[in-house]
Amino acid sequence: MAKNLKRLETAAWPLFRAGHLPMIGEWVALPVLDSAGATGPADPLAAEVMYPTAERLLQRCDAVLRLPGASRGADRDVAIAEARGLPVYYALEDVPGVTASTPSEGAAPLS
Repeated sequence: MAKNLKRLETAAWPLFRAGHLPMIGEWVALPVLDSAGATGPADPLAAEVMYPTAERLLQRCDAVLRLPGASRGADRDVAIAEARGLPVYYALEDVPGVTASTPSEGAAPLS
């Protein structure tokens, strides 16, 4: 999970720089799990938090960026977004306002 999360976080800066507010479900779900006393994403309580968090976030999102790589959770997010009629982008450069030069400008990705 940490490797995938870091890969997702590399897209945060270019998205933010382009005027968007990037959101990754784990940024919300992991502190919720921690405050519930769970031992981490493998804890049985995670099933009650991880996907439901993503579903709740998708009720408030304007679009989804689906980065390459196998992920049941990301595939589920895409299905929910499509059912809601939200745009789904499959490349960072396809997101409105993001340019090829955006990722290398200025600062490091969010961590």
